[in-house]
Amino acid sequence: MEPVVHDSSLQRRLFLRYLAASPLLAQSVMAETLETVAKSIRPEATSSSLRLLGESLQGRRAPWQIESPEEARSVFDFETVAANRIPPAHFGFLQTGVDGEATLRANREAFGDLYLNPRVLSGSGQIDMGTELFGQRWETPIVLAPAGSQRAFNPEGELATARAAGKQGNLQILSTVSTTSVEDVVTAYGAPVWYQLYPTSNWAIAATLVARAEAAGCPVLVLTVDSLAGEGTKETQARAKSLDSRPCSACHPSPDTYLARKPMFNGVDISAADPALGWGANLDWDFVRQLKANTSMKLVIKGIVTAHDAERCLENGADGIVVSNHGGRAVETGRGTLACLPEVVEAVSGQVPVLVDSGFRRGTDIFKGLALGATAVCIGRPYLWGLGAFGQPGVESVLSLLRNELEVVMRQMGTSSLSEIDSRSVGRHRG
Repeated sequence: MEPVVHDSSLQRRLFLRYLAASPLLAQSVMAETLETVAKSIRPEATSSSLRLLGESLQGRRAPWQIESPEEARSVFDFETVAANRIPPAHFGFLQTGVDGEATLRANREAFGDLYLNPRVLSGSGQIDMGTELFGQRWETPIVLAPAGSQRAFNPEGELATARAAGKQGNLQILSTVSTTSVEDVVTAYGAPVWYQLYPTSNWAIAATLVARAEAAGCPVLVLTVDSLAGEGTKETQARAKSLDSRPCSACHPSPDTYLARKPMFNGVDISAADPALGWGANLDWDFVRQLKANTSMKLVIKGIVTAHDAERCLENGADGIVVSNHGGRAVETGRGTLACLPEVVEAVSGQVPVLVDSGFRRGTDIFKGLALGATAVCIGRPYLWGLGAFGQPGVESVLSLLRNELEVVMRQMGTSSLSEIDSRSVGRHRG
């Protein structure tokens, strides 16, 4: 169903749709027009996603666009293919930030604030990328962040992701709003995964979800807190939706059926969840203590960006923290997670593991996160680009690329293990 829009917005949308359908318009003009229109609507907004969509709708193909996962030279190669293969509305959902997308941009810009300090002749021949989380060793610190609705990007969705992660030996965190059940994902992965929780406003619903995850063998519960109070306006998603000719009602009959369509809510009475409170705007730190008391799983809190909240996590029994701003999809803080990481690490002072996500795209990015104190680094959009582009092989290739890049930069920095990576490995530009 099309959203209700003001006349000016309707005109812009119809104009974009006309451009997308016109066989007479040069492909380069299409891309440039999409860029111009996007900036005229919100001058500071990034519009690379709309540009990619415009090119894909015109059948435009970059001369370097890959045709197989093996041809990829970076994770960005998968983004271009995904724009061509994922339906426009779904690609917009994947790519969007909120409001002016300042936080989305800040996540990437924060990496440019740091430079690396190489160490030559270090003898770093054998590289050990292993890390330990709650007594379990992982051969790589690269974690697959929770992402819902993955069948919007590929028919196999979370199953393809799970098989890829299991094969590559990466930890996977499964979203509450997965389009596949936790039991099926655990089977595909070959071992228990971590489970991310959107609690809703009702304790009984949260307790049911937690019990099911625990019964499936999940050792860690990841409570997401940065979107409980609601999310900003997803402008890129809305504009991409207007470029999609498919009727949304065919798959999304009503917003009221959203939870009912998610496998983890099968058999759960969701009538007690207050839609006005979203994922749990009514919740406070009492909920964290209650959750901790009602599960044997380790409790990690995801969505922490300040020392103050990190300290509250420790006070209320959290076993770990994920420094995250939801990939710029929740609150428009204008601050990248890499910039937030040091103060959280300092506040935690080694008492619990600290993970980080949002904006990580290269091995050098991951190295910088580790240098600032992260125990592990979570990626989101890159593996979803791989999923949308080529399914399981695409996810595998993304994970291999990032792992290989991290190994190279570790050797260049003279760090043969993660324990040797610290704040001396990086410097900060001034000015």
